[in-house]
Amino acid sequence: MPTGVHLRDARQQLFDAAERVLLRDGPNGLTSRAVTDEAACAKGVLHRHFTDFDAFLTELVLDRAAQLETQAHELRETVGTGTVADNLTSALTTLFGPVPVAIIPLITFRDELRARLRQATPGGGIAILAQVTTAVSAYLADERAMGRISADADIDSLTLSLVGGGHLLFADRDPAPPTTATVNKLVTTVLAGVVQRRPG
Repeated sequence: MPTGVHLRDARQQLFDAAERVLLRDGPNGLTSRAVTDEAACAKGVLHRHFTDFDAFLTELVLDRAAQLETQAHELRETVGTGTVADNLTSALTTLFGPVPVAIIPLITFRDELRARLRQATPGGGIAILAQVTTAVSAYLADERAMGRISADADIDSLTLSLVGGGHLLFADRDPAPPTTATVNKLVTTVLAGVVQRRPG
């Protein structure tokens, strides 16, 4: 098996294992031993591909953050279709899925991880939240350009309200994520003064 393929497979196997541990045991349960045990591989495998555990976590977060770019693109594709509130409700539900929501406290808990992420993406804010913020802001700006949101709408404030409120809704995952109706109520309330009504 070519080395490059083996490396990618091992990295992905370790990332997927870390994701399962994170969802099951939370940030405190995510250790290098827990990851290698979950992946059913020797502990040395992780250190063969990453200089240390924080390097591994940095790559994990960047990998999962990159996956949100695809979902952000899908949100942009909905501009001008359906309703603004429904599009954002669907997007927030996807962007604040179980894995992104679990990664945010991991970043908060680990100072070294935060420092390395700042080096990897200078000025990028907290990974995951930064991707969600960029996606929502770009979508709102596009809808404003199309006239579906009022021309004087404050995109930055709307984005903060939607992302901050959305994160609070999804971070409280006990016993289950918020319903679509709950998310839609938040979005509708935030957008109440800016969504343009269709004439007639």
